[in-house]
Amino acid sequence: MNDAIFQQTADLEPERYEFYAEPRYRFSLDRRDFLKLAGGGIVVGLVLNEAGAFQGPGRGRGGRGFGQQMPQELSAWLHVDEQGQVVVYTGKVEVGQNARTSLSQTVAEELRLPVSSIRLVMGDTELVPPDMGTFGSATTPQMAPQLARVAAAAREMLLDLAADRLEVDRANLVVANGAVTDSVSRKSASFAELTKEQKLTKTVSADLRGAAPSEWKVLGTSVSKVDARAMVTGQHKYSSDVKLPGMLYGKILRSPLLDGKLKSVDLSAAQAMSGVVAVRDGDFVGVAAPNELLAEQALAAIKAEWDYPPPVSGKELFQDLKANRGESGGGFGGRGNQNRGSIEEGLAAADHKLDASYTVAYIAHVPLEPRAAAAEWKQGKVTVWVGTQCPFRVRGQLAGAFGIGQDRVRVIVPDTGSGYGGKHTVDTAVEAARLAKAAGKPVKIVWTREEEFTWAYFRPAGAIDVKAGVRKDGMITAWEFHNYNSGGSAIAPAYDIPNVQTAFHPSREILKQGSYRALAATANHFARESQMDDLAHAAGIEPLEFRLKNLKDARLRAVLEAAAKQFGWGKKAAEAGHGFGIAGGTEKGSYVATCAEVAVDKGTGKLQIVRLTTAFECGAVRNPDHLKNQVEGAVIMGLGGALFEAIEFDEGRILNPKLSKYRVPRFGDVPALETVLVNRPDLPSAGAGETPIVAVAPAIGNAIFHATGIRLRSLPMAPEGVLRA
Repeated sequence: MNDAIFQQTADLEPERYEFYAEPRYRFSLDRRDFLKLAGGGIVVGLVLNEAGAFQGPGRGRGGRGFGQQMPQELSAWLHVDEQGQVVVYTGKVEVGQNARTSLSQTVAEELRLPVSSIRLVMGDTELVPPDMGTFGSATTPQMAPQLARVAAAAREMLLDLAADRLEVDRANLVVANGAVTDSVSRKSASFAELTKEQKLTKTVSADLRGAAPSEWKVLGTSVSKVDARAMVTGQHKYSSDVKLPGMLYGKILRSPLLDGKLKSVDLSAAQAMSGVVAVRDGDFVGVAAPNELLAEQALAAIKAEWDYPPPVSGKELFQDLKANRGESGGGFGGRGNQNRGSIEEGLAAADHKLDASYTVAYIAHVPLEPRAAAAEWKQGKVTVWVGTQCPFRVRGQLAGAFGIGQDRVRVIVPDTGSGYGGKHTVDTAVEAARLAKAAGKPVKIVWTREEEFTWAYFRPAGAIDVKAGVRKDGMITAWEFHNYNSGGSAIAPAYDIPNVQTAFHPSREILKQGSYRALAATANHFARESQMDDLAHAAGIEPLEFRLKNLKDARLRAVLEAAAKQFGWGKKAAEAGHGFGIAGGTEKGSYVATCAEVAVDKGTGKLQIVRLTTAFECGAVRNPDHLKNQVEGAVIMGLGGALFEAIEFDEGRILNPKLSKYRVPRFGDVPALETVLVNRPDLPSAGAGETPIVAVAPAIGNAIFHATGIRLRSLPMAPEGVLRA
């Protein structure tokens, strides 16, 4: 996979800092024929358009307006074998977002099959077409149309074969339930009969389209999750479940302080242990042993000395971010930033001027499954089973680390226990491969929760300054918005404001930082929607009315009105100590609005989130139940960043590197959830994995203000469930 492709994405989304990072390790070590590989049947490949770029559906305001760059080569995407089995190949991976089901639905729709008849091969670099990775809510808008095209082409091939075999008029043929039937003579042939002894390939132009939403039979319905039973019974295997014959278990030596450099090391005690392999290669030191306990004992026996840089501290975090800022980074290559009209003239025309600062903390991804990888070398080629969102990028990392060609590296991604943007780069793959090389046996590494909290990258901390003006009639006259470090995603306001200046200012990295669900859109929406409420209060206008008064975007208006209607906004007065809040926004081509009800004990500051109502629109809905699950999962995750989550660090150490010290949402924190899906079958489907999170924090913050009159401008707002103020 061409690194320039990844660089292009990093340029478009500058807060994907992990794409710029140098590899942690670099060691000093020494056209498949698809039918031959897959067997007989029919194969469909895809010829991409002239630029080699698949442009996803129009993102609309708040979206990127770009598609992921695809490789300019023919690749096989779908195979119908001689038994009639349909196998589909995609570089996307399953990290809990249920892509396996939605993509299977897409193919089933075109081939008129039940979803259970489709087998999806995902994230195996030896079998699937190259792909940038599973991120940016791009799986649905990018990969679903791709697979719809190849499945439609396969259906056309089957119709051609059936017309010849049955000697009937092709126009009378119907595809259904794994067979092609002549509607006049009732003659029929199964997919297995049609593909037997065939060795046919077909390429299809990117111009071919799948069924329109108005024609959907399988899509648009809530089919059950693929492999759901195996998941709930524990039979389904994930990255950390991989076991290989003769496999050893690895552990890596880490610096006691962040960014420590190895000065000297004594491996003799570890090497003396029976069955233990201990390795030093530059800054890399690791051990492998027949069981995890012995590996831990061997690691503890290593004596090492370290050199440390000046220790980092979070005591002056936000001042440091502003003090070390660079030039304006221009979110998404400059397209996210705006500079129109005159801020000075807009403020001069305002009756009320508000100037405020907001902050968001570093937070961890806290995936259900920490990073895990198993590696095996055979005949100079390495195969790595690893939980990652970017298998082809990891393949490149491995090839670079070992100085070998990518054709000698295979990356296989089992289903993985969540990513949230945190598994684009995974050091475990290289670590396991280096130990396996030394041991001559397969090695598996699973990071501990402490390693995950300390050595993975974090959602960037950020400081945001907002200056705005509003007239007495409620019209916003000026909007100036500066984001320091956290990023440019969704930095531009969706509201209709004549004088606007927005800018993202990168800063010197303090902790290792990178992608997180919705990137910086959560921080930028928190600041913007909090400031909108304050402007409404200053103008003496009800918050929903104020937003609608300054809004021309019909899609954002629709979700605000849908959430308000379901919530019963404005229909009843808040009880004592209760408050209501609303917030809305757009990102990655989808739209969200959340209404919150909170209860605050004014004596203790204890906060309870009573109810959250979310309206979400992402174009045509492909699977209602699973979309609702995505929305509610994002909302619950959003509670953590809004209320509790923050990485604490001082003197070069992470102070809360375990779940006993790092608060995530608990069952008792989850309020009553209401979800309204605003279906737009007239629009292409956008991704849904990220945008629902962005309105949670501001809706809660606005409800707290309504209940208490206190404006909280820092995330998290209620560590340990008590208001920060």
